[in-house]
Amino acid sequence: MSTAVRSRSAGRSDRRLPTRRSTELLYVVMAAIIVGCAEAIVEITRDNKVSSHVATYAAVTLAIGVIAHIAIRRTARYADPLMLPCAVFLVGLGLVMIHRLDLGLAQQASEQGGTYAGVAAASQVVWAFIGLVVFLTVLLVVRDHRVLQRYAYTLALIGLFLLLMPAVLPARFSEVNGARIWIRVAGFSIQPGEISKICLTIFAAAYLVSKRDVLSLAGRRVLGVDLPRGRDLGPLLLAWLVSIGVLVRDHDLGTSLMFFGLFVVLLYVATERVSWVIIGVLLFIGGCYISYQFFGTVKERVNVWLHVFAYLQDQGYQMSQSLFGLGTGGLFGAGLGGGRPELVPVAKSDFILSSFGEELGLFGLVAILAVYVIFISRGFATSLAVRDSFGKMLVTGMAFSFGLQLFVVAGGVSRLLPETGLTTPFLSYGGSSLVANFGLLALLIRVSDAARRPPTTPPSEVTTDSGPVPITVDGAQ
Repeated sequence: MSTAVRSRSAGRSDRRLPTRRSTELLYVVMAAIIVGCAEAIVEITRDNKVSSHVATYAAVTLAIGVIAHIAIRRTARYADPLMLPCAVFLVGLGLVMIHRLDLGLAQQASEQGGTYAGVAAASQVVWAFIGLVVFLTVLLVVRDHRVLQRYAYTLALIGLFLLLMPAVLPARFSEVNGARIWIRVAGFSIQPGEISKICLTIFAAAYLVSKRDVLSLAGRRVLGVDLPRGRDLGPLLLAWLVSIGVLVRDHDLGTSLMFFGLFVVLLYVATERVSWVIIGVLLFIGGCYISYQFFGTVKERVNVWLHVFAYLQDQGYQMSQSLFGLGTGGLFGAGLGGGRPELVPVAKSDFILSSFGEELGLFGLVAILAVYVIFISRGFATSLAVRDSFGKMLVTGMAFSFGLQLFVVAGGVSRLLPETGLTTPFLSYGGSSLVANFGLLALLIRVSDAARRPPTTPPSEVTTDSGPVPITVDGAQ
């Protein structure tokens, strides 16, 4: 008689829940086709011909998507089917715009009697494949996201070290356009805040899961709001001090806002108390006001933001050109290859959204933002579906930090917020940002696989060669 044992209920559950990997692959192919069409439009508009770059960028997009898809199919077969296609589409579209900016800068240099090598797009291709390697590594190494909880404090130290490192380096090694958020050595630069964001998110999720019961206790009730106990304010005050330190030393409102906002939102998710959000917002507003009053560099950046056209020829030139480009694009844009987005300094990284706004118009820019909304919403859907508390907090933090970064970047480009120097996830030129976001994508995929995977149920019967035999417990059938 065979000794094989199987769970019929688990098997039926597994069959009822499709993995949707074929759907994922279809969307990846569609993304590659759209990227190829976008590059073709750029070249036809500018040169009235199509070059090999069309096939190159479409093939790069397809290769990254297919390799990642195969890895997901083998190691995380129940993962969300929309996250990877959204990320691949944004990476490919970013390659097209970076190449288009290379062409524009080469033309501009030629008109001025100079030369431009135009290697940013090729460099971004290399970084995209490095990001793919990081994605595969994280997906293969982290087989269970709950393991990360064991290394929370180690990751916190790494995250704080990376976050504060630019602040202690001399300005010539860390400052770009007034913001000290880089590490620049021998022509090579990285933005350590992108990596620290992931490390600190893991730590915050693990810490708040372990302390949520204590932090949920209410103290006094003021104006109908249950305030937390004074002794529990320590973590929030520490996060506030670090964020204000980043704001003062690095002159970087974006990173400061992201770090503090992430911690406050996770506090709210862990405790479900609005009082934490109220206290957090008041602390951040107070810190910004104090920094504005006592630190000249912060005051200067705020003044440029408020009166950008008064600084048209110096500090406000980049922002003013971005606004002119968005205004030129209007509703429908000048068409890919038909505008002059290269007039915006550092458009390929800080202001790539304004480049899309100029050439695709408001409708095209909203369509790109809609892809981001889909990606973020799938992250929050995963946080609702995953069964363990750490997974819920981790994915909530990652999805929120991703969305907050997008808001800060879009706000800076449109002058809703002061310009921060942060890059647009997956879209902008920059190795550290792209690699870090591929790592974040791998973690989201891993948790979404755990969330959608059918739960393992105890066998309801043992199957033998003679047929099913009911399981009995303590003599009861």
